[in-house]
Amino acid sequence: MWKPHIWRTNCSLSLRSERETMQKSECSGGTQLKNRVTGNDDQRTSSGTQIKHRNAVQRSKSSLSTSSPESAGKLHPRPSDKLNPKTINPFGEQSRAPSAFAAIYSKGGIPCRLVHGSVKHRLQWECPPESLSFDPLLITLAEGLRETKHPYTFVSQEGFRELLLIKGAPEKAVPLLPRLIPVLKAALVHSDDEVFERGLNALVQLSVVVGPSLNDHLKHLLTSLSKRLMDKKFKEPITSALQKLEQCGGSGSLSIIKSKIPTYCSICC
Repeated sequence: MWKPHIWRTNCSLSLRSERETMQKSECSGGTQLKNRVTGNDDQRTSSGTQIKHRNAVQRSKSSLSTSSPESAGKLHPRPSDKLNPKTINPFGEQSRAPSAFAAIYSKGGIPCRLVHGSVKHRLQWECPPESLSFDPLLITLAEGLRETKHPYTFVSQEGFRELLLIKGAPEKAVPLLPRLIPVLKAALVHSDDEVFERGLNALVQLSVVVGPSLNDHLKHLLTSLSKRLMDKKFKEPITSALQKLEQCGGSGSLSIIKSKIPTYCSICC
């Protein structure tokens, strides 16, 4: 026999059971979603912590490298660095191909060596300079005037000067003038002021030795001197050099100098 009140009771129980099941499912889903969000937050926090740690390590390495003696030396150069600011090891590995003079010097092609003194440097020749042939040694030393690093700068200019001081230098130097002049001109047109000064000094030294023999080649050099003469800091040394060229070249040199540098005043005036 059908009993309505029992059926209602069963339906109520069934509905209540379904409702509880749905609530549990929603709670479980919410808990999973919450855990997922929390996990993402934890991952973000962990990633942020790793990035901060990495940045801290990099800053620490940077501060250590800055505080190292080598870095300190670069930031605060030693007083002794001013003596030879552009020093190079001729026997060490270079970042670029060495110049012709540097290559010859490294292989022992220059028969002298640099002796470091407490006050100044000097050259020690392997044999008396008087016994040496100027060809090609004098030309090689002239090419070295364009060097910008020590010891090449000192060896080239001092070696050039000392060779021209030996007995019999005029007879050895005059035949080399056609090959020497282009090399000296390259030093006189160089953008480095110190290279220009070494070239100017070498020109005066050569003029003293060869005398009027240099007149035929002066026109190739005076254009470079005329351009540098516009620079105030070179006006005095160039004027002094021109006077020396006139004095050593005789009367024929004045007209050549005036043709290229009309503003030049003769020492005879």
